[in-house]
Amino acid sequence: MNKQSDAIYNARELGTGKTLLLGLQHMFAMFGATVLVPMITGLSVSATLLFAGLATLFCHIVTGRKIPVFLGSSFAFLGGYAAVTAAGEAAGLSLRQSLPYACVGVACAGLLYLVLALVCKVMGSKNVMRFFPPVVTGPIIIAIGMTLAPSALNSCASDWGIALAAIVVVIVCNIWGKGMVKIVPILLGILASYTLAIATSKVDFTAVKEASWIGLPFQMQDTVFGLLKSNFDSGLLLSAIVTIVPIAFATMMEHVGDISAISSTVGINYIEDPGLHRTLIGDGIGTTMAALFGAPANTTYGENTGVLALTKVYDPFVVRLAAIYAVLLSFCPKFAAIIETLPTATIGGVSLMLYGMISAIGVRNMVENSTNFQKSRNVIIAALIIGLSMGINFSSALGADTVNGISGAISFSIGEMTISLTGLAVSSIIGILLNAILPGKDKAFIENPDETLAASLGKY
Repeated sequence: MNKQSDAIYNARELGTGKTLLLGLQHMFAMFGATVLVPMITGLSVSATLLFAGLATLFCHIVTGRKIPVFLGSSFAFLGGYAAVTAAGEAAGLSLRQSLPYACVGVACAGLLYLVLALVCKVMGSKNVMRFFPPVVTGPIIIAIGMTLAPSALNSCASDWGIALAAIVVVIVCNIWGKGMVKIVPILLGILASYTLAIATSKVDFTAVKEASWIGLPFQMQDTVFGLLKSNFDSGLLLSAIVTIVPIAFATMMEHVGDISAISSTVGINYIEDPGLHRTLIGDGIGTTMAALFGAPANTTYGENTGVLALTKVYDPFVVRLAAIYAVLLSFCPKFAAIIETLPTATIGGVSLMLYGMISAIGVRNMVENSTNFQKSRNVIIAALIIGLSMGINFSSALGADTVNGISGAISFSIGEMTISLTGLAVSSIIGILLNAILPGKDKAFIENPDETLAASLGKY
């Protein structure tokens, strides 16, 4: 009997009560990071939980219910959301009006997964992955964290005491935590900071009292379909697509790493069976489906891989239970209202750690994959990705206004449409093209796909 069948057998032997608790533990593991994304971006917490659960269930169906994988909110797209909403606000739109444009870009990014899935099926995974080595994806991840850091500091400034409480707890849990404590540092940091805010009377529960117990997770005007009922800005729509879609090249490599991490934990090569193309389809369609209804992009979650390693129970049914719990919780507006009462400083403190970790993980991804910076072509690629991303984002000559949170962009017109390319979009495109064109590529990425980027980026 192979390791996977043993794991399924053992999970069944646990009985109904313990199995239900294991599912709850998986939901607890993903919860802090998953709801943090809508709190940062302004998207719906309820819609986020709903489509994290539905995307997970769909991915399990596509992969033949073989892989114990959970799909939660992706942090990699935060820079894209910020850039698009800033552009929308500069055009006179509110945050709520701007977010559907960003969601269109994310939906298109999800469809890019399907293209890669087809190419992987036809050409083989290794032949495709060599076009997206760590020298490209690493600097992109570094740039995402660095461009977001100022917004975290602005949030911390509203109350440094509450922000520091979150930061300290996240650090302590990461360094000295054991078991589940080490797996859910973000959630514990939020809880500690929130408790301090309540104790010092800095939380207003009026909205919680007014919220109903049962309700729909989203409103149609907040979805992509709501744009069809308005005179949408076609230029902003195209800019959002061009800005956000290139980020998918980094998140697809993250996906590969996460599936490798799960394979290593369970002892079965899921990249071969059910195949990387199937997992990409599940993740991609899950992301597109979520984005269309106003929820964040989804990604395979390192936290839940940590729970697998901790419990030694690999039955995918347990993970599907967590998805069902998330769906049920999404229909409780009162719960979402509680999440929305979190102080700005709490979000700022956790975000400051998160954004710094994202950049650090980009560095670690290159180091642990032995990216050779003695080669001039690698130095040039990394330098241009970081330089263009940061330079364009903060360039006053390109429209940046750091006081008001407006990022710079390269803008041009096609007919009556004005298209704006953010630094992240420009640098991603340039990096991918240079890696394909310049001679002297490093050996094909990767014989055994790196699990560091995925497990770490998912975890934080």
